[in-house]
Amino acid sequence: MSFLVIGECVADIVRAPAGSGAADRVHPGGSPANVAYGLARLGRDVTLLTQLADDAGGRLIADHLKGAGVRVEIGGAPVRTPSAVVGLDAHGRATYAFDIAWTLETGAPRAETPAHVHIGSIAAVTAPGAATVLAEVERLRDRATVSYDPNVRPALMGEHGVAVARVERCVALSDLVKASDEDLAWLYPGEDPRTVAARWLALGPAVVLVTRGAAGSLALTRRETVAADAPPVTVVDTVGAGDSFMSAVLDTLAGREREALAGLGAEYLARLLRRAGAAAAVTVSRAGAQPPDRTELDAAGERFAIRSGRAS
Repeated sequence: MSFLVIGECVADIVRAPAGSGAADRVHPGGSPANVAYGLARLGRDVTLLTQLADDAGGRLIADHLKGAGVRVEIGGAPVRTPSAVVGLDAHGRATYAFDIAWTLETGAPRAETPAHVHIGSIAAVTAPGAATVLAEVERLRDRATVSYDPNVRPALMGEHGVAVARVERCVALSDLVKASDEDLAWLYPGEDPRTVAARWLALGPAVVLVTRGAAGSLALTRRETVAADAPPVTVVDTVGAGDSFMSAVLDTLAGREREALAGLGAEYLARLLRRAGAAAAVTVSRAGAQPPDRTELDAAGERFAIRSGRAS
């Protein structure tokens, strides 16, 4: 089956913790680009509709994506490739300062309709390009399943109430939504993630996944709530961990129709979380957004003993 990912590419300038003596590193990034790259690493047929400038950052990212087998479809070239200065604390946790504009235009007509469309992050909520993203989803969703990851970047979200409304519109268009507990804490301060997930399910998705870092992850449907522990791993940095999780989820669910997603049972959801958690664990164990290929993911799934079950 084929995947279409729509969203931004970002040149991540990763700065090491102060006093570490390490040099800055530049990595190809951007949440949707990372998801596309992760799917390609797992052997999937994937196209990324994005924007890249003809500059050093753009060429670095394009070579990176194409090297994994991603087809890159350019929907208009910005003046410069978006960038983000990524700061890492002593625990490898990342913060971001962005230089980005998003003015996406539709690409060339495709020979075939993708089986699945994934959207997320800056591209899904930032004008004027977000309108193109949502128009593409609305055009394709009768023939394709849809997933969404808000991947909230507070500095770029604008006024809070408007941002929440934009996120919820994307949720309503989707069959599967993945969000981190940090995303939900910014969108809905003080609310329990399970309460938010239940409200999102009422908007339309069949499945909502919540990642919680070292605390593991949750999968919720209208009938099931399942939890999984995070694999034990030494963290180098957390860049791209959620995107690797998302890629592994989409790979695992590939080919399932909308109705099948709604009927996923607890045992299957537990396996889904374990496999996606293993992908994220591989990624955080090495620098930058470097997700596993299929051989690495299969090995990680066997190596990590991850408990899961119905959440109380």
